Amino acid sequence: MFHNDDPSAATITSAAPPLKLPPVAQRIQEQTPENPAPICVLICGMAGSGKTTLMSQLQQSTIPEDEEDPGGEDGKHQQSQAVSTNEQDDGDDKKPAAVSSTTTTTPATTTNNNKRNKIPAYCINLDPATLDVPYSPSIDIRDTVDYKQVMQQHHLGPNGAIMTSLNLYATKFDQVIRILEQRADNQQLSEFLLVDTPGQIEAFTWSASGSILSESLASTFPTVLVFVVDTVRCASSPNTFMSNMLYACSMYYRTRLPLVIAFNKTDVVSHEFCMEWMKDFEAFQEALDNARNENGGESSSGFYDSLTRSLSLVLDEFYSEFSKNAVGVSAVTGDGIEDFWAVIRKAASTDFGEYLDDLKLRIREQEAKRQAIARAQARRLQQDVQNTAAAAATTTTAENQSK
Repeated sequence: MFHNDDPSAATITSAAPPLKLPPVAQRIQEQTPENPAPICVLICGMAGSGKTTLMSQLQQSTIPEDEEDPGGEDGKHQQSQAVSTNEQDDGDDKKPAAVSSTTTTTPATTTNNNKRNKIPAYCINLDPATLDVPYSPSIDIRDTVDYKQVMQQHHLGPNGAIMTSLNLYATKFDQVIRILEQRADNQQLSEFLLVDTPGQIEAFTWSASGSILSESLASTFPTVLVFVVDTVRCASSPNTFMSNMLYACSMYYRTRLPLVIAFNKTDVVSHEFCMEWMKDFEAFQEALDNARNENGGESSSGFYDSLTRSLSLVLDEFYSEFSKNAVGVSAVTGDGIEDFWAVIRKAASTDFGEYLDDLKLRIREQEAKRQAIARAQARRLQQDVQNTAAAAATTTTAENQSK
């Protein structure tokens, strides 16, 4: 019979230590209406959906009116001059995650909330393959990783080079997180932290490095995932709309983050028909019927038509939930930007709690597994000690009897 009399084993099987929560939990607990926690906004979308242009419009909307581009091109040039903050790597030849920050000086007597309102949105560019961006990135992956050099050295194509660049950047992303935390603690970070992702969306959302980057941000700040949809292409085909919704659903399933669907290019086509399709199953079925009749009935039968209709029914519950976080915007004219920020604040304050609860549950599961492994190892160790002691006693008894 095994008796747990070993004090070391009793220590291992004692009560579990307090659960170590991620920094975002403490940041949310300490926030106040006058000093809310910065909200990280991950902007994803298909190539050509206009997400980079939307990033520019979002950053422009956070610049105070008295400071918006006072000198035309000269003012824009001054705004793009960023203060570079480089983390030196101890003798390593690798380039550290270069960080440049655009800050706005504010009087010392202003409150923290007014201080943050005077700081433009802090932008991070994670697309290594872009030649130029229409906004002023505070942190740019291109300052750390040379996309073309990655292609040449590793003999990769465009998509492979993007994934490799993200992998390399992920090894230095702890420096970025540390700098963001320092700026947030010193009230030098704006209310919104915008993150632009590669246009090859699968290179970010379905890669290991993409998960590391998104989870690192989500464990530090309240984070919202924005999926930008090309409204014009959805208007041309209900099947395109269904494809976008499937991708949005898969991204939500992958990241578990609060999801906001932004229907872009509303200056060309209104997004109201998309909202109707999300809220009314029959309206979407009618749109499929109209598209089939316009094509001369060619798609009246077959696997594709049946699949689209079935998926629309399966995703009905998905639509009913996420239509609340859907908004129409125009990256060109700026229409709907205020509604966009309102939806982001709502998702960060209400829906992010579900992600935080899920994160705490996963931490508890990992801790429980670790403790179970430690207990099993302690039992095996004590069993081995007992077996060794029993074998030694048997040997001693046999020697005594032989004498």
